Amino acid sequence: MASRPRIRAWRPEVPGLAEVLHGSFPEHAYPAHTHDTWTVLLVDEGTVRYDLGRHERATTRARVTVLPPHVAHDGRSVEAGGFRKRVLYLDADRIDAERVGPWVDDPDVGDPVLWRAVDRVHRVLAHPGDELAAESGVALLGERLGRRAARLAPAAADRAPGLARRLRELLDARVVEGVTLAEAARVLGADPAYLVRVFRAEVGVPPHRYLVGRRIDAARRALLGGERPADVAARVGFHDQAHLHRHFRRMLGVTPGEYARSA
Repeated sequence: MASRPRIRAWRPEVPGLAEVLHGSFPEHAYPAHTHDTWTVLLVDEGTVRYDLGRHERATTRARVTVLPPHVAHDGRSVEAGGFRKRVLYLDADRIDAERVGPWVDDPDVGDPVLWRAVDRVHRVLAHPGDELAAESGVALLGERLGRRAARLAPAAADRAPGLARRLRELLDARVVEGVTLAEAARVLGADPAYLVRVFRAEVGVPPHRYLVGRRIDAARRALLGGERPADVAARVGFHDQAHLHRHFRRMLGVTPGEYARSA
């Protein structure tokens, strides 16, 4: 029988911090997906290979990996024993969204000072009552990451083609009720097939997978807030609990119920 992932996920009462996840993944491989947050990743054991911006990359211990919001990535273990990781999901406004380019081009940072800063936030979060220290750590971490991006690339106009950006905004506004490709094409004044090609070329995943990712993000937050999987499914846009279960397990390697109990 295949080994199952072991995770702990929670939502601290810390401004700017959407979620924290600690997990051990013996065999799980993440499919390509996006987040609406910044993903700040430490790998404590093993090596994770992933694709970002149409380039294959890998991260190991002593490196901090920063993945920007709305940019597709996947993840898989290089070694037979899998990997163990800790993740901070920072709100999108913690780092200037116009400076995602440096993180797509160079997401893995071999900076011991930065690694210790991220590690310190995780350690502080382990002790209830130290929320002020955690909030200070998150604020300083966002500032440090923003300064690095500013050094590598000046603020620039939105790099995303207008059509892909407009479709992403439409999907973000219709996460629960959804939107058909025909309706999106009509609203945006574009050919449906061309719309899919443009979106996939810019974001890295097709529109339907992007929408599933947004729904899973919403489900994760609701589950960590104490809601039942049966109630969460329809509220975030899935057809039923089985629909949520299938996509959630494919993405994270655990069921919604297991995820909720990890908090």
